[in-house]
Amino acid sequence: MNAATGTMEYTNKRERMLITPEGLAVPVTIASRGSRLGALVLDFVILFIALFVFQLVLMFVLGGLFEEAMNTANENISGAGEFLFIVLILVGFLARYGYFLSMELGPRGATYGKRIVGIRVAARNGGRLTPEAVIARNLLRDIELFMPLVFLMMAPSGEAGNFGIAGMIWFLIFMLFPFFNKDALRAGDIIAGTWVLEAPRTKLADALSTQGAAAKGSSEITGVRYEFGEAELSIYGEHELQTLERMLRDAQPEALAAVHETICRKIGWDPGAGDERAFLEAFYAQLRAKLEGDMRFGKRKANKFS
Repeated sequence: MNAATGTMEYTNKRERMLITPEGLAVPVTIASRGSRLGALVLDFVILFIALFVFQLVLMFVLGGLFEEAMNTANENISGAGEFLFIVLILVGFLARYGYFLSMELGPRGATYGKRIVGIRVAARNGGRLTPEAVIARNLLRDIELFMPLVFLMMAPSGEAGNFGIAGMIWFLIFMLFPFFNKDALRAGDIIAGTWVLEAPRTKLADALSTQGAAAKGSSEITGVRYEFGEAELSIYGEHELQTLERMLRDAQPEALAAVHETICRKIGWDPGAGDERAFLEAFYAQLRAKLEGDMRFGKRKANKFS
């Protein structure tokens, strides 16, 4: 924070501050353009390999019928061959869209390619990633990538004519789009209200060393002992735990008061003002203990939406 101007200064140009619907300010880092491209290439490699293996299995099981279905120029193709050809088209379509939609709607908000490079899709408003947003950003990929590529592949044969040139211009505009804005957003991100953030593999951070309620079990100010039940602790996951830890380490009174109010509202508590830090330390300690206990039994709650 710059004391003279009152503005936040970042050492990394890709750092941003995300405001959640609860009013929490969470620092995030925009994924680099290179990592996004790498993730896309990895995803298409994964899809290609999966479809190739699927075709090999069909060839082994169906033999000549598969070859007949692939030879669409054959006027004497049988009804079974036509049906199989339609199935292959549907499988390709569902694989392309189903892969991205199902993976990005999952708790991690990332495909296998994104997970490998350590990035994820998130809503820019700090809320949950909705199906509408994921569908919109992936449907736009056809306009951004696949349609201009079709024109470009037709250009060398001379069949496309001016369409080949138009396709190249189209392709360049959309491929360079992330370089025209500071958040590296592609057109699909702008339409869907999403962005892609760094999501490095992390484990729960080292436990926060506290002196108050978390260490002694009760408040030094009021003597109240804060104990939370399973339902109350289940509202948050690892991401919120780490955010709360950063808040306690920074010890900004205004931020702690805002977080205290948000948590109390969500769990239905009204402990009053003046003992915010003790309340938050107790909540932090008990939430951490719950999450670590769940992890021992193979249950992991990445965030409040999991």
